Amino acid sequence: MARTAPPEGYLFSKAYSHYIFILLWLLYFFDYVDRMVVVSLFPFLKKDWGLTDAQCGALVSAVYWAIVIFSFPISILIDRWSRKKSIGIMAILWSFATMACAFTKTFGQLFVARTAIGLGEAGYSPGGTAMISALYPEKRRAFMVGLWNMSIPLGMATGIVVGGFIATHWGWKNAFGIVALPGLLISILFFFVKDYKTIGLEQTVPQGEAQASSLAAKKKMSKMDMVRAFSRTPSLLLTYLGFAGMMFLTISLSSFLPTYFQRVHGAPLQKATLLTSGVMLMAIIGSPLGGWIADRWMKKRIQARLLVSAISALLSAVLYFCSLHLFSGGAVQYAILILGGIASMAFASSAIAVTQDVVHPGLRAISYAFCVIAQNLLGSSLGPIVTGALSDAYGIATALKLATLAALISCVLFYLGSKFYKRDLDKVERVALTAEK
Repeated sequence: MARTAPPEGYLFSKAYSHYIFILLWLLYFFDYVDRMVVVSLFPFLKKDWGLTDAQCGALVSAVYWAIVIFSFPISILIDRWSRKKSIGIMAILWSFATMACAFTKTFGQLFVARTAIGLGEAGYSPGGTAMISALYPEKRRAFMVGLWNMSIPLGMATGIVVGGFIATHWGWKNAFGIVALPGLLISILFFFVKDYKTIGLEQTVPQGEAQASSLAAKKKMSKMDMVRAFSRTPSLLLTYLGFAGMMFLTISLSSFLPTYFQRVHGAPLQKATLLTSGVMLMAIIGSPLGGWIADRWMKKRIQARLLVSAISALLSAVLYFCSLHLFSGGAVQYAILILGGIASMAFASSAIAVTQDVVHPGLRAISYAFCVIAQNLLGSSLGPIVTGALSDAYGIATALKLATLAALISCVLFYLGSKFYKRDLDKVERVALTAEK
């Protein structure tokens, strides 16, 4: 019996596409559990090892520095070899690295183990983004990426809350060992899913270069063609930089809001982590909502994905600054922080979709790898260290207020990118994807 063709725009049947999506979602969730569990352990590390806020921030930044270094070479492997095998191998590596943190005895050893987590996680976002872009129709891309990115705040919040609970009851080293196990199990399943066939890097020869023919001539992309594909796409470059500013703010807040609630409000550790988790969990609303709005608005205005990102960045800066500057606690301040949590992740799904929209389909993992490098080098890795140093010098409240300036810069960058989006989209090579048998 002949197999039923997948629905229009889908690589596989809807049911199988959703199955792969669920595995990708779970891996991203445990990626961030493993990445952020250390935040809840800061008080224990400061007590046992006498660490400063800047050193604690460096343990978060170590993961992002490794991601910056290894994302690009790993993304080439993903695009040119196999998404599923690369993802499975990386998930195993970051899970074992998280376990290794439980056996460290010095700051240096823990820093190295945290760096190894980043090595494992370096290609996951590019690989997962490329797979989701292939699994679903282009018109649903931002929304599905938004659903996928819901796993980030859930993973961050779970890592902080569960880590604090385990550390309080059974010791901080056990927190690393326990949270590493689920991701290891999910990674094994991923080796058995279907992937799409690797895409040949070909492009249409510009008019005038091809011989007279009724068919458009194609040629293999050279290395310089690939460089030009990125360097001559301003909407893409501005999206990378805008993303970096938003991650500077987001990671700074997720790393130091527990400290803020403890020092400024006098909250105990578990309450401080729960309050922080409540803010981060609002991205469950913001991430898919931003993608849904962008996809719907895009039917009327082609630049919608970057305009949504610009609006999200502006609202994030205003809401977070007002909550920290105008209030010193209470329900009103927390309500504004909650709204900031919604706004601060509404940009991500549409911005990520842009990194897939305006590049050759055979370069999608590499495209998002460049975004990962930019957001981590200029955003996620700098945020905790800069904010930690500002906290040491001026106090935690002032440090967090200064961090909101990054979102204002992102707003301008996203808006400028929207001016180039349609032109860049029109240049993209159209290539049909083929599923593995």
